[in-house]
Amino acid sequence: MRTYYVFQSRTTPELRGFADDEAGETLPADQGPWMLDRRIDPDDEWTLDVSRAVVAAGIIENGFYLWGPINRTATWHPVIESDRVEGTAVYDPRGTQIGTIKRLLIEKVSGKVLYVDMTFGGFLGIGVHHHRIPWDKLSYDKDLEGYRTDVTEAQVQGAPAFYGDDQVWPDRKREQELRDYWHDIPRGPI
Repeated sequence: MRTYYVFQSRTTPELRGFADDEAGETLPADQGPWMLDRRIDPDDEWTLDVSRAVVAAGIIENGFYLWGPINRTATWHPVIESDRVEGTAVYDPRGTQIGTIKRLLIEKVSGKVLYVDMTFGGFLGIGVHHHRIPWDKLSYDKDLEGYRTDVTEAQVQGAPAFYGDDQVWPDRKREQELRDYWHDIPRGPI
């Protein structure tokens, strides 16, 4: 168990940000400024309407967790750095979060993003599953501040596993299995 710091957004008073550092340096600046509201120690009773496990998973994946209405008028830019994509939520067609982007897989020669390594499941980093989905199956949703897909959680779970035989990128046979699964066509040299 760890100590959590709960912050309140000064621009959106109903919005809370959770961090594991007292300064709240990992909280998104565009949703702040942030004011420390309380500290929750490991032995303190958890009285919030959000699960401690959900908060912990958000902090592990993103460095913070937001709870409440998000300020949708924050500045939006059409270009984003790869480290800002990592940790972004992925939502199914109904708007339910089905996973989180762990990393982008970029084809070396063309520079195109081909797949994302999406994680889901697990608790506190244990039992997390990695699966790849094609990048072109995601589209950014400004309202959700995450990526929306027509892929269901069951389809992601049924996809060939990202890691196999301790290899980050599988051999050609497993790569073809992935393409066949997603009905993907080859893009660029392999």
